[in-house]
Amino acid sequence: MNVLQILFENDEILIINKPTGLAVQGGQQVLNSVDELLHKQLGYKVYLVHRLDKDTAGLLIVAKNSKAAAKWTNIIASKNVKKQYKAICVGAPLKEKHGFFTSEIGIGKDKKKAFTEYKVLQSNNIDFADNGVNDKVTVSLIELTLGTGRMHQIRIHLSQNNCPIVADDKYGNFKINKILKKNYGIKKLQLMAFRLTIPLDDGEKTIEISFPEHIEKAYSQLFN
Repeated sequence: MNVLQILFENDEILIINKPTGLAVQGGQQVLNSVDELLHKQLGYKVYLVHRLDKDTAGLLIVAKNSKAAAKWTNIIASKNVKKQYKAICVGAPLKEKHGFFTSEIGIGKDKKKAFTEYKVLQSNNIDFADNGVNDKVTVSLIELTLGTGRMHQIRIHLSQNNCPIVADDKYGNFKINKILKKNYGIKKLQLMAFRLTIPLDDGEKTIEISFPEHIEKAYSQLFN
């Protein structure tokens, strides 16, 4: 049985480090999921209070009972939990190195307001001249803070602003992704939830993690 890493625990919640490729919730054709694995690992049912995409790695809050789930769902909806991410992207935002993405997400009447703060931490130019691409391709390490929680929000906002996430098979730069996969072996989405700040009775608590193996490897190849 796969054991999920628990980084924080109190009477109400657990904060786990979710690996990439693992679904948060079980269902048809889902062989493994966070809720089912934790049930087996802990011996009791856990309750989901927010989500991460299957291919996004990093920090996830789960509740230990239904009462705590209702409480923490409201806390998260009230924006009292700060969620921060890092992504390795193709390109860089056309605006300043620090700013906000504010375009709506959705189609037609289903469009909803979405806010993402971004900060470019590092950029590098890679010579792709032998691959039929412009002489140099920029890659960037970007920190992102969610102001809203729309589905695929970070992935969409980055793609809309000419800096899609490396190995994003839905919103990415497919030509560059193909070259990165062939030349560097980068196959997995380069996005992680690296920091959570949560409110507790005795003040805020921040949990932070370093790059998982697949992002650490890509980072060392693209930026060093």
